[in-house]
Amino acid sequence: MPRTHDVLIGVNYYAPYVSGLTNVARDVAVGLVRRGMRVKVVTSRHDPALPAAEVVDGVEVERTPVVARLGKGVISPAFVPRLVAASRTAGVTNLHLPMLEAGLVAARCHSPLVPTYHCDVSLPSGLVNAVQRTGIDVSSRRALGRADAVVVTSDDYARHSRLWPAMAGRTVVIPPPCHQRPAGSPRFRDGGGLHVGFLGRIVEEKGLQYLVRGFQEFAGPDDRLLIGGDFANVAGGSVVGEIRGLVDADPRMRLLGFLPDEDIADLYASLDVFALPSINAFEAFGIVQVEAMMAGVPALASDLPGVRTPVQETGFGVVVARKDAGAIAEGLRRLAAEPPDRATGAARARERYGLETVLDAYERLVTDTAR
Repeated sequence: MPRTHDVLIGVNYYAPYVSGLTNVARDVAVGLVRRGMRVKVVTSRHDPALPAAEVVDGVEVERTPVVARLGKGVISPAFVPRLVAASRTAGVTNLHLPMLEAGLVAARCHSPLVPTYHCDVSLPSGLVNAVQRTGIDVSSRRALGRADAVVVTSDDYARHSRLWPAMAGRTVVIPPPCHQRPAGSPRFRDGGGLHVGFLGRIVEEKGLQYLVRGFQEFAGPDDRLLIGGDFANVAGGSVVGEIRGLVDADPRMRLLGFLPDEDIADLYASLDVFALPSINAFEAFGIVQVEAMMAGVPALASDLPGVRTPVQETGFGVVVARKDAGAIAEGLRRLAAEPPDRATGAARARERYGLETVLDAYERLVTDTAR
């Protein structure tokens, strides 16, 4: 049967849906098309207003009907059959895991299988979520066991994953593609003190409560902490209320709220340090810290598998113990006293994590596996 696509990508959600996993799948798909490959994406029709089939940025996208929703997931009975059918004429099938249907697809896949394993699934406590988490792990484990190769974002995270035994010996490290922002204007600066910034979801697992306390332990009158992220659309909770109360009582800290994409370059241009104080062991990388590095901002990252990797590989920043305000304060002191060379750090980050570097690796893997 003649090959109709070089790469078939299976992912539960695809653009215009926005998430870290979805963005990686989109960037790889579009990037490979621009390099002359034929790429098809099979995904769910998570929004009924979206067309069942269309071509987006040169990528052929097929969306299968959704009949029900389970938590953040969707149930689409046609998803597996459509993926399996498309695999008959694909050079390589690239599934983005974790995925509940991955085991079924892998068992019937007709082309070489190369999953991208992003992270272990993390759900709130409770019986239903525990069953769902176990089901996803079992399915992903079966897919990894049948894979010709497994893409992981870092060797560090993969070796600490619950599913490491299923992929050991067949992993290929390809980090998520990170985009270099255009040069920004430092319009968020306020004085000459050390400016520390955070950008991301305002949720407990990001460890903002420890960042705020660590900053207060370190900071002088002219230092500033800028927190970007949407507070308004986050359900109430102790961490949100706690952070808002601490920030409101300290004029050195500002809640910027949601930042549109066009403002992010200006935030990076305003910072001396970017902080990623995550406390959740299921976070695997932290693309936002690499974007800041590419803009010449050193990172302060938690000592978590995968999250610490960009700082360790580039030397551009410090790694601190998680859930430790004192360690964050000490890390800020180190970066203030001996700031890393910004040009050198940015160059290292771009060389290691830039979009073209990542696409080079995917193209080599796809070509070699298809052969």
